[in-house]
Amino acid sequence: MKLAFVGYGKMGRMMDALASGYGFEVVLRLDEFNNVDGAGMTRENFAGVDVAIEFTAPEAAIGNIEALAGLGVNTVVGTTGWSRHLDRARAAVEKAGTALVYASNFSVGVNVFERVAAETARLMAAQPEYEAWAWEIHHSAKKDAPSGTLLTLVESMRRAGYERKIDQAASRAGAHPGTHEIGFDSAADTITLRHTARSREGFARGALHAARWIVGRKGVYEFREVLFGAR
Repeated sequence: MKLAFVGYGKMGRMMDALASGYGFEVVLRLDEFNNVDGAGMTRENFAGVDVAIEFTAPEAAIGNIEALAGLGVNTVVGTTGWSRHLDRARAAVEKAGTALVYASNFSVGVNVFERVAAETARLMAAQPEYEAWAWEIHHSAKKDAPSGTLLTLVESMRRAGYERKIDQAASRAGAHPGTHEIGFDSAADTITLRHTARSREGFARGALHAARWIVGRKGVYEFREVLFGAR
């Protein structure tokens, strides 16, 4: 399977190093030098490419998604902070007959953590003496705060039936790869749920897993559907 990277920073280089283990040959690497104003998004460059992984910046993501759909390339989007344009992305993919996988976080552990947090919120919804919080810390270069991951966790808690206030906070400092925490506190006790990433490798492996899964498919999927099936 032939793989292209749109965006080739730290995540792109890590995925490149791991790609062969997922059955991929990397045939194209676009970065800020060879893809200025989308100059590298050509049919010639993407000829024979089975799937592209897009890891750029929030303001560039939707344009890249639409361009890749127009080129007939299935895409995994690792960029976060662009979800307000999801309807545009869905329309482009459906028109082109391609496929897209997106997520606020491609870590398998984070996606399992989301389910644990949602189930705990469902159980706590009937316990009014408990108040909830959601907190995270990421490296200082991360642009979106709160992150898409924290917002997804809170949304999942809401969908599970927890309607009371969920206090939210985000910290940005140093080189931290990411910690997310959900908590419930009462006068009697505290429940704390936490996921801590040790490195970017979990995100890289998750994106490559999604890329392998999406080859030959059509439609728009969330990463949790790749892992757990539709719900």
